[in-house]
Amino acid sequence: MSLLKRLEEKIQGLFEGGFGRAFKSPVQPVELAHKLVKEMEDNKVISVSRVYAPNEYTIFLSPDDAEQFEAYEKHLAADLSAYLVENARREGYDLISSPAVLFETDEDLQEGEFGIATRMVSGPEPAPEAPAAEPAPGQTVVYRPPAPPADAGTAAGPRPDTRPGERVTLTAAGKQYDIDKRVVLIGRSRQADVVLSDPNVSRRHAELRRQGDDYIIVDLDSLNGIEVNGKRVKSRKLMNGDLITMGTTRVRFERKIC
Repeated sequence: MSLLKRLEEKIQGLFEGGFGRAFKSPVQPVELAHKLVKEMEDNKVISVSRVYAPNEYTIFLSPDDAEQFEAYEKHLAADLSAYLVENARREGYDLISSPAVLFETDEDLQEGEFGIATRMVSGPEPAPEAPAAEPAPGQTVVYRPPAPPADAGTAAGPRPDTRPGERVTLTAAGKQYDIDKRVVLIGRSRQADVVLSDPNVSRRHAELRRQGDDYIIVDLDSLNGIEVNGKRVKSRKLMNGDLITMGTTRVRFERKIC
């Protein structure tokens, strides 16, 4: 039996043991292990003679799932780290340091959903051929359980949204954009409603969506993700004056009564 398989069984055993008796979350520890390996594969960096794998993995859990994981978070993090080390060894990847597996709570996630963000961070003794500049953090990938089809009548699509007496704007790089659609595309593409000339911004980076009386910023699986007021998010309801960071560009959201 391979070491990876034995580690996988150990992770599953942790779930089925003493901790598992009180554990009811639909997020399975072995599923986390498999998705972490997928993110290692997707975010590896190829150097001249080596392939470097990310050495920091942040798992974002919904509040309900995070509460269930709390009792054995440290044990699981250690086992998941060992699982990543063995996968890197098997694939011939270099690690600047032992992989750190961190758990964070994201209130925007529903029970059963989880996100993973990767980074390559400097270790105490970097490898000789390690990249001189720290790469930008990888995107946060959100995994969701299968959902029932949405009603065709509720499908979101760009359409005029005129609310008398209210003005909603996005301001970026000194240019102000009036928001008059239910869905506004933001990105580097010339087809975007708000065009950001920033090489660190994806062509289709994010959408600003009107939902009821609220405006929601949603990351479209962009390369570098989004932050709202300095906090990394997948989606977030916006308040007047919020600052959204995409790549190296800051976008200010304003909602005012005229």
